[in-house]
Amino acid sequence: MKIDILTLFPEMFAGVFEESIIKRAREEGKVDIELHNFRDYSKDPHKKVDDTPYGGGSGMVLCCQPIFDCVNHLKTEDSTVILLTPSGKTYQEQDAKRLSRKKHLILICGHYEGFDERIRYLCDEEISIGDYVLTGGEIPSMVLVDSITRLLPGVIKEESYQQDSFYEGLLDYPTYTKPREYAGYQVPEVLLSGDHAKIKKWREEMALKKTKEMRPDLKGD
Repeated sequence: MKIDILTLFPEMFAGVFEESIIKRAREEGKVDIELHNFRDYSKDPHKKVDDTPYGGGSGMVLCCQPIFDCVNHLKTEDSTVILLTPSGKTYQEQDAKRLSRKKHLILICGHYEGFDERIRYLCDEEISIGDYVLTGGEIPSMVLVDSITRLLPGVIKEESYQQDSFYEGLLDYPTYTKPREYAGYQVPEVLLSGDHAKIKKWREEMALKKTKEMRPDLKGD
């Protein structure tokens, strides 16, 4: 998979994409991530990418030209262009699974007061990571890249993410490790039994119970 990210602040991504699973996936050629400062595409003599809004108001608005030119330079017939915006569809695990099957993603990070409405015409979809406002689309794009990359073939074991929260509409079951007792809290006896059928049944029941208690809005039935 190839992922291109349009941003005014490419340096924000250095630590995130150079550690852990994403770093390994890049080194093994399972994902190709490139950052593009769309200021480089500005035709303004001072490389300006924003301007005051028509009709008045506070803040600066991102202009069409640099973003249109950058996207058009990168886009192919396999591309899916995504705008990170608070007004987009709220991101879910099902979206991560769906997008992990794409060949090429182009992520547009907004900033400042917003972007010219006409930039929406470039995009195949708009995504939000929650009902709150951030300073820009950089952190949401990191969320997408992380959640999608781990689902790519060969990045992690399939059984690992199949047991994750939300993968099948439920939260993950509780997990424990050594020691068997800590601060008066015990590991459930069933996990020490060696009976894999009982353990599997217990985990299914606990995942359902946890979902009903903590996230009743999920399917949980």
